[in-house]
Amino acid sequence: MEITPLGDSALIVRVRDRFEDAPQETLSDVLRTFRRLQNADIPGVIELAPAYTTVAIFFDPLQVAKAGAKPNQAFDWLAERVRAAVAVIGDRGRPRTLPVRVIQIPVCYDPEFAFDLDHVAARAHVSSREVVDLHNAAEYRVSCVGFVPGFPFLSGLPKKLATPRRATPRKEIPAGSVAIGGAQTGIYPMRSPGGWNVIGRTPLRLFDPENDPPALLRVGDRVQFHSITREEFEVLMQ
Repeated sequence: MEITPLGDSALIVRVRDRFEDAPQETLSDVLRTFRRLQNADIPGVIELAPAYTTVAIFFDPLQVAKAGAKPNQAFDWLAERVRAAVAVIGDRGRPRTLPVRVIQIPVCYDPEFAFDLDHVAARAHVSSREVVDLHNAAEYRVSCVGFVPGFPFLSGLPKKLATPRRATPRKEIPAGSVAIGGAQTGIYPMRSPGGWNVIGRTPLRLFDPENDPPALLRVGDRVQFHSITREEFEVLMQ
């Protein structure tokens, strides 16, 4: 485990060097570290953000100083407590676990929503229908949430569907667009620029600031897509 500063009010805990070598084991290690840090309730820590191989820790320097850190030693003070929290063993150190959620995401792959479905199909040397079937058949895992609030980066895309990002990003991708970028799939939770290949759209709202938590998906969730008709899409949008 490596701990490095990230500006003057955050640090990065690197759990593993690479995600691609063993994605499921790496994500499990990251989540285990995340839970241990949650349980530790380290003074001054504002937020924890798990990602592919790391957990980011955001903190309030004033609160850390009040908790006992000497001037200009907030990083060392925090790093010591992070190492202690992650290294704890035995019953007392068992991280608080959250149930693994399986989230069903309905997707309409109608041509009006699937700007790049034919491109993905041509690259994979299959029909557009086969792309939809392959995309629906896999089970995905949320490896990271970011880019824009609530955007889930999902690992588990069938290798056959891997498609490089577009050479020229679009200035505007509609909210709910389901897309493929490299070896991952994801969902645009709000209207934004983007360079991924859009293959469909979900009527679900992935980010709502009035909800608690505001993001529908969290790191570690398992996701399954299923195809719906345009009529079903319109009903679910109501």
